[in-house]
Amino acid sequence: MNQYPLWKYLLIVVILITGALYALPNIYGTDPSIQITPGRKADLDETTIETITSTLKGDGIEWKAIEENPRGVLLRFNDTETQSKAKEIIEQTLGNNYTVALNLAPATPEWLRKLGGKPMNLGLDLRGGVHILMEVDMDTVKKQTEERYVSELRTRLREKEIRYKTISRDKVSGILLRFKDEATRMAAEDVIRNDFPELERTTSEKDGLYLLHLNQSEKSLRDTQRFALQQNITTLRNRVNELGVAEPVIQQQGLDRIIVQLPGVQDPAKVKDILGATATLEFRMVDEEGDVEAALRGKVPIGSKLYKSRDGRYFLLKKRIMLTGDSIIDASSGLDQRTGSPAVFITLDGKGARKFSRATRDQIGHLQAVVFIENKVKTVMKNGKPEKVNERVEEIINVATIQDQLGKRFQITGLDSTEEARDLALLLRAGALAAPIEIIEERTIGPSLGKENIDKGFLSVKIGFLFVLIFMAVYYRVFGLIADIALAVNLVLIVALLSLLQATLTLPGIAGIVLTVGMAVDANVLIFERIREELRNGNSTQASIHAGYEKAFSTIADANITTLIAAIVLYGFGTGPIKGFAVTLALGIITSMFTAIMGSRALINLIYGGKKGVKLAI
Repeated sequence: MNQYPLWKYLLIVVILITGALYALPNIYGTDPSIQITPGRKADLDETTIETITSTLKGDGIEWKAIEENPRGVLLRFNDTETQSKAKEIIEQTLGNNYTVALNLAPATPEWLRKLGGKPMNLGLDLRGGVHILMEVDMDTVKKQTEERYVSELRTRLREKEIRYKTISRDKVSGILLRFKDEATRMAAEDVIRNDFPELERTTSEKDGLYLLHLNQSEKSLRDTQRFALQQNITTLRNRVNELGVAEPVIQQQGLDRIIVQLPGVQDPAKVKDILGATATLEFRMVDEEGDVEAALRGKVPIGSKLYKSRDGRYFLLKKRIMLTGDSIIDASSGLDQRTGSPAVFITLDGKGARKFSRATRDQIGHLQAVVFIENKVKTVMKNGKPEKVNERVEEIINVATIQDQLGKRFQITGLDSTEEARDLALLLRAGALAAPIEIIEERTIGPSLGKENIDKGFLSVKIGFLFVLIFMAVYYRVFGLIADIALAVNLVLIVALLSLLQATLTLPGIAGIVLTVGMAVDANVLIFERIREELRNGNSTQASIHAGYEKAFSTIADANITTLIAAIVLYGFGTGPIKGFAVTLALGIITSMFTAIMGSRALINLIYGGKKGVKLAI
């Protein structure tokens, strides 16, 4: 009656071994480390690594290990003091073409990493790190959008041969169009109504001119601002990858703010430099009639601008922009089918496709340039004080002859490598709209505070766990010891699942684990009390054990399912800390159902199963 088939025992053993294996990385801690990531124009080859190591040796700096990873090279050190000294030396050696960031890297052994073992991520309140609150300049977003509309309106009205006097941005009324007569204004209204339905229209007359005022509708403006915010969140998330941060938190707060939390990062200045960088593209026609040599001497033609390409050549480009990165909705890297060279395949939104198609229709056979623009915020020392400086880098990455009218999908070539094509595609997907961002709050939480929180949090788990163990062992004797073993296994499985899922453990998450300890043992209390009741009713030992588990199961399942529903609701509607609590609570419910029912039943079956006349120590 109380015997499991062999496959159930084997399943339990496999789950226990797997759980112990993937919980193991959490006992090894972290190493102070330095992540070195090459910039777009830099290489991190064997020669560069040898230069770094020889320089460190020359200065008497010892490192624990050096590893290559997809982002670059990671150096591990024994203490934070050596780590800080090494950072200064490496930055002086490599210059500005490399990102050198302080970090804390998991000290998991190589053999365990090969099996996919990783420690669970600790939140900012446990590990320490950087908390930054950023605000997106929505006024600038609106201004950029209106400037784009002004350009599109000019092009569209010229195509329709509708003569206007002026089109400009107006601080009060958004976009202002002036016409000489009412008939022309009405014709323009018809075109705008069809091609720009999101623009609200009002009319007036002043100084003998017929005015047309255009404003984005509330819905359209909200959509534009929401898109700008989401694009910046994606941009920031990809920028953070340069730091090698495990499980960063980058999320929206309110309508115009972004929270960035980087656990384990020890260098807030480097973080701010990287987060301030965005990128986009501009497509311009080459001024084929202009004299480049004269432009280099300072005689730049009106309507043109001098640019430098990556190979060092100079080109005169028309100031009028054919297309910007705002219209790019997707970008992927690959190889040009004709030449086999690296390429980026670009997809435009509907407006961008129409605009680009019109712009290239009359330019077939002429040269077009692709200008890569990167905006960075750098921290420089002036008069002994750090100061933020905006840096705008503009360079031509591709000049090609327009072979055909371009539309929604096209490709750009002229890139140095497949890696550069991949990076550019990533930046274009993430940074098509470079809305200005300002850091309005910055907090650095030191590792000492994180360690104190960890110690206090885990001390609460240990105390709660110990009291439960003692109570169960005293009150239920052998059955209580079995429940204690199941409870210990439950904690191991929770840690293993957090590690496998790479979930982030926070202080509220620890509270969820403490709650799970009580809930897990509660299931065993229900079962053991039911067994006692069956024994008092005169049932046999084996029948009492069987009835105890069978009859208590529905009560345990109901209680756990309702709690699981609450955890799911908390996760769905809660913010960061509440989500952390909900995750550990939900995982704890799943593991406790396994250990308290199936795990403890397996131990009881092994001890008492199949034995007649045995007396229960309960």
